[in-house]
Amino acid sequence: MEMSTHLEDLRARQAQLRPSRTPSEVRYPLGETTLPAHLSTWAEQVPDRPAIVFEGAEVNYRELDVLVRRTAGWLRDEAGVGAGDRVAVLMPNRPHFTVVMLAALTLGAVHVPVNPMFREAELAHELEDADPRVVVALEPLLPLLREARPSAPGRSVLVLGEDEQVDHPRTGTAVPLQEGEHPWSAAVAHTPIAPDDPSVSRDLDALAALNYTGGTTGLPKGCMHTQRHMLYTAAACAGATGRTGGAVVLCYVPIFWIAGEDLGILLPLVTGGTVVLLPRWDAGRALAAIDRHRVSVMVGTVENYLELLDHPDLGSHDLSSLTDPSAMSFVRKLDPQIRARWSAEVGSGSVLREAAYGLTESHTFDATPYGLADGDRDLRSEPVFCGLPVPGTDVAVVSFETGEPLPIGTEGEIVLRSPSVMTGYWNRPDATARQLRDGWLHTGDNGRMDEDGCLHYLGRDKDLIKVKGMSVFPAEVEVLLGRHPGVDSVAVVAAQDPDSGQRPVAFVTPAVNPAGPPIGTPAGTPEAGAAPTAEELTAWARENMALYKVPIVEVVDAFPVTATGKVRKVDLTERAEEAAARDRDRRRGRAGW
Repeated sequence: MEMSTHLEDLRARQAQLRPSRTPSEVRYPLGETTLPAHLSTWAEQVPDRPAIVFEGAEVNYRELDVLVRRTAGWLRDEAGVGAGDRVAVLMPNRPHFTVVMLAALTLGAVHVPVNPMFREAELAHELEDADPRVVVALEPLLPLLREARPSAPGRSVLVLGEDEQVDHPRTGTAVPLQEGEHPWSAAVAHTPIAPDDPSVSRDLDALAALNYTGGTTGLPKGCMHTQRHMLYTAAACAGATGRTGGAVVLCYVPIFWIAGEDLGILLPLVTGGTVVLLPRWDAGRALAAIDRHRVSVMVGTVENYLELLDHPDLGSHDLSSLTDPSAMSFVRKLDPQIRARWSAEVGSGSVLREAAYGLTESHTFDATPYGLADGDRDLRSEPVFCGLPVPGTDVAVVSFETGEPLPIGTEGEIVLRSPSVMTGYWNRPDATARQLRDGWLHTGDNGRMDEDGCLHYLGRDKDLIKVKGMSVFPAEVEVLLGRHPGVDSVAVVAAQDPDSGQRPVAFVTPAVNPAGPPIGTPAGTPEAGAAPTAEELTAWARENMALYKVPIVEVVDAFPVTATGKVRKVDLTERAEEAAARDRDRRRGRAGW
């Protein structure tokens, strides 16, 4: 069957099922204009409405507009940022993150969110790859940034104090700054408000962000996204979930992740709503925030919702405003019993559902089960029911071998086509050509379409490992661990874990004649010529990669290989499970269980 005929059939099936409150086409609340233009419009129409609530302080739309303009002025006049330049942001959830992102877009520059959990090698890679003109960093991360900068220099560094208020900047920093480093106050307190610059392009299709994602072929790649991608994602999300006005969002999900960006920045900004931003998950603070600010939207793990239900203060708070709670089933899975318990406690108007299906390459909101919970059909369908594509997006399942669309119910590769699909990978034309073919994003995910045209997700690419919902790509861990001079080769596979869902397990063959301990190896490392132990490699990994990526290490003499010399990872799976079991026993022994 030709793809056009296949899509006509799918759309007809989907139209019959689509909830009546959700449109079949995307609708833009303020039209197709830039995100800074959205901010300026809301600053005129609803100037006193809170845009961001953080740690008890509120920043309204008028104030946010001023902060963004001042920061844009500093970036342009003091740091020389212009159209196309990259501006990297290295910080956890803070209002300042949003300010810098919108300031960069105001100048036609490119927003580069960087994971603050990174270690030196990971940070150096992303900064080398993106080559930002400016890095904006939280002060406690400055030593790490300085370590990474010799190999990945940002031309200027804007330093944010750890406890600095977005509207009351400190006059200095707690640590002496070096050449090229500037306090946040320089950007927001002593810079005139930047006027509109007619020379700055308002092209919605210009490069606006590099959102890095891991991959099966090595270190992370930058997904090239535009403001049109961002705008479409927020508008499609609002339409597909029946929102007609400004959303009040509770966001503790990291906003340096693209899903957190969608939830905590784009959705409230495009709809003229409010984000209640938490620096991290805290059940008690979440309960109080939902009640006080009348939160309507929240995304959390299933464990988060169970923690709310079990909290002793639950009965003291009114959560009835939370009409759109959605869950991410990373370790514990959402089931009808949890849903029923939630509605019984919070109210029948609050139906807990699974969150959306999506990827960094597509800006993460491609299909949703919203409005399809009658009879718990979404939770009783096997395996993972993702629901209907959002307005303006097409989803199909094709043959991995031929790319041809497959009949309803047949398993194959999920492919996407939407206005939010990336334009490509930054400086990776070969990888771009593999993923983007004939206007379709080939996800590498397994799935099927059912009789109603709903997507069912069968699993990630076979190599992907999920640790508490965070993606760990074996190839990336292999590259990083392979930098240890005592390592000859590495093969990483997944093992199941009751606490985190999965754990990476690295099988390592030692180098024949290692050159000696690398810089930063803990005391007690053996002399040059001695093979590293699993414990030493684990300690080294903790110093050189984000903790959720740190693998269980097994040192082996050789790998099982195919006739062509490739590692047979399938043969390592059972050994990985055994290694994970031994690691759990060791951890329990240390804890005195």
